[in-house]
Amino acid sequence: MSKMVKTHKRRKSSRMHGRKMGTHGTGARKKNRGSGHRGGKGMSGSGKRADQKKTLITKLYGHTYFGKQGVTSRGTKRDKRKRISLSQIESNLSKYLVKGSKEINLEEYKILLGDKNYKVKNKLIIKAKEASGSAIDSIEKLGGQIFLSPKFAGKDKQQTRAIKKTGGEILLPAKKEKKIEKVAKDK
Repeated sequence: MSKMVKTHKRRKSSRMHGRKMGTHGTGARKKNRGSGHRGGKGMSGSGKRADQKKTLITKLYGHTYFGKQGVTSRGTKRDKRKRISLSQIESNLSKYLVKGSKEINLEEYKILLGDKNYKVKNKLIIKAKEASGSAIDSIEKLGGQIFLSPKFAGKDKQQTRAIKKTGGEILLPAKKEKKIEKVAKDK
């Protein structure tokens, strides 16, 4: 006797018709109507008041998901200027020294003293964009020099003094230059 092989299988939808079915295999009738039974689709219900999905959200993302982190206003931008301390320079002298000279070229950096109690050990000659007053003093105590960009002369008295010592030009803003010219003409 040969077995009968089923050649055409009825679709599930047609099989689920008929008596005693009514739910199409989804359990209760209410469950299959929309996404209301699961509390909305995707991340819905995970907002500020997050009632139905709060436990899931805290499990997945921890307690940092809700609330604000950090204090920034739209106008504030992160300070991206490069800074380096004298202790870092001295610990990596071979890295920063220009070959064939005793100068250290850090024209993109602002030189900082770093630790208040730090004492400079070497006589340094540094080219830099800016420098703090304490860094300038500590370098000059050992007979070193710091060459600063003239652009930042008006900001700090010690920087202006350091630029004058090294013979750099002090550039004034256009308004100040005009006032100086008027005074000179009047005399």
